Amino acid sequence: MTRFIAACVQVNSRDDMPDNLVRAATSARDAHAAGARLIAFPENVSMMSFGGENVRAAAFPEDGHPGLVFFADLAQELTSTLIVGSLHVKVRGEDRDEDRVANRCFVIGPDGNIIISYDKIHMFDVDLANGESYRESKTFRPGNAARIAETAYGKIGVSICYDVRFPHLFRDYAKAGAKILSIPAAFTRTTGQAHWHTLLKARAVENGCFVIAAAQCGDHPGHRQTFGHSLIIDPWGTVLADGGTDPGFITAEIDLDRVDEIRRMVPSLQNEQTYQPC
Repeated sequence: MTRFIAACVQVNSRDDMPDNLVRAATSARDAHAAGARLIAFPENVSMMSFGGENVRAAAFPEDGHPGLVFFADLAQELTSTLIVGSLHVKVRGEDRDEDRVANRCFVIGPDGNIIISYDKIHMFDVDLANGESYRESKTFRPGNAARIAETAYGKIGVSICYDVRFPHLFRDYAKAGAKILSIPAAFTRTTGQAHWHTLLKARAVENGCFVIAAAQCGDHPGHRQTFGHSLIIDPWGTVLADGGTDPGFITAEIDLDRVDEIRRMVPSLQNEQTYQPC
């Protein structure tokens, strides 16, 4: 399928999972009514808790995770492919004795089955000039593998939030055949105002890909503030839809032939040269 409607659901998640899920589903149903069949949700869509202990307490094993069950049922209800930006998943016993949790994205097909899952690779460990400080690596176990989802809408390269600042990940996706890059996020208001649009447009332009970036917005527990502005961007860097700062949804028509057109005009994937690093 080369032409379809995609949507980003923009939410203001808090520390009430059932309420967060209901509100996300309401916007998803509205997006579906507007014609969307590929629907993306932001990072932390089911829960925004403050503090490592609260995050761990609200996490579940993947098997039976209430958020995952909810979105699998929603995908079947809407007969749509869902990109569930991230859920907090307990990983103890998965591959090592680990007290941290995974920040895990799921791509779910219209039959309700998981197509792929992806654990956020790059941890947001930063100290901003205004005094904001984040140490995701204390709570979250970083992933170690890129993932492409093979869907009815083509290959989608999957990432989460801070990954957007590491362009080699998205270059690898484009070289592996991805025409869509998914970048769900809970971008801070401070960094979002400075960099969000610029980073996402750069990832689209340099790889000749559509970017679908569903985002959190508003105020959250622990005095955390997110930027909003869910974006759908075409391979030329044109913003097709911008979610602003309030909860809701955006849609845009995706024409994958546009990817081939742009890559013929600017064949940077073919022109790239190997070189000796400094």
